[in-house]
Amino acid sequence: MKKTIETYGAVDGKRVDLITLSNKGGMTVRVTNYGCIVTSIEVPDKNGTLADVVLGYESLERYLSGHPFFGAIAGRFANRIKDGQFAIDGQSYELETNEAPTGQHLHGGSKGFDKYVWGYDLEESEDAILIHFHRVSPDGESGYPGTMQVTHTIGLSEDNALCYDFTASCDQPTIVNLVNHSYYNLAGHDSGSVADHELTLYSDFYTPVSDTMIPTGEIRLVEGTGLDFRNPTVIGTNMKKVDAGGIDNNFILSDKQTEGPYTLAADLYEPKSGRSMTVLTTQPAIQFYNAFKLSNKEWIGRNGFKYEAFGGLCLETQGFPDAPNQPHFPSAVLKPGEVYHHRTLHRFGTR
Repeated sequence: MKKTIETYGAVDGKRVDLITLSNKGGMTVRVTNYGCIVTSIEVPDKNGTLADVVLGYESLERYLSGHPFFGAIAGRFANRIKDGQFAIDGQSYELETNEAPTGQHLHGGSKGFDKYVWGYDLEESEDAILIHFHRVSPDGESGYPGTMQVTHTIGLSEDNALCYDFTASCDQPTIVNLVNHSYYNLAGHDSGSVADHELTLYSDFYTPVSDTMIPTGEIRLVEGTGLDFRNPTVIGTNMKKVDAGGIDNNFILSDKQTEGPYTLAADLYEPKSGRSMTVLTTQPAIQFYNAFKLSNKEWIGRNGFKYEAFGGLCLETQGFPDAPNQPHFPSAVLKPGEVYHHRTLHRFGTR
């Protein structure tokens, strides 16, 4: 395992670093302590040729000018909260409704966890390097109650596994849902549509949403819908079965296949390159988003490549969207003395 650290810039007078991790197999991951953004993941294809398989930018300045959460942490509460409102123990809270098209609270607000400089420490061993990012989110930040201590660990191992580990504690009852928001394209970030990727989601059920992308509270079977990925499915095939080809849904993970503490969540495969990615998690759900909204704005990524609709996909392991307002969903409340801890693995390979 190898690492390098270079200065990436500064935000509000705080130094921002770019940390590069690489292993003997040729896999390289670049991460910055601004927003815990994974800026690059290079992995070999079946012939050993490297390609960058996540959408992103070369410079900090590009991230500061705005982006659709390319590679960043989303929090304090990822995904959506209806009307930005929730209550804990009878106490009501109101958050920013920052998603203009829907009028909902999204990913922690306009200044969520993705827009802060994090402190970090490195942990090195013979077969892995871990970056432990940490910060204190003060009481009232973005409207959330309680002072929260947060650690987000991103690490690479010699066997091409990338880990995302989240830990949090708080001094008042609050809500929390933390995810990594990388956009993957296993053919390469500059290869266009992901419609020809094959996807398996280990999920029998999903949570339908209203026109404003908020769960209706129903739990529905994926069978017979364009959201049925229980067997390896070419994504474009199911895109033809849904409105405008757009998929942005929360899938409830089954516990039929487990590995230690992990549930098998997803398998992604790109046939031309032979690259594959397996996702395992301790979270109860995964949001599959096929980036159908990327063309709503112009995003010019690395090497001047224009990212357009369906140019990447997100597989965000998570708690349920709007869980604070849906009593039958798994609770998103974190109380003093409790520890929020979830871990996700992305295993890269070829076949």
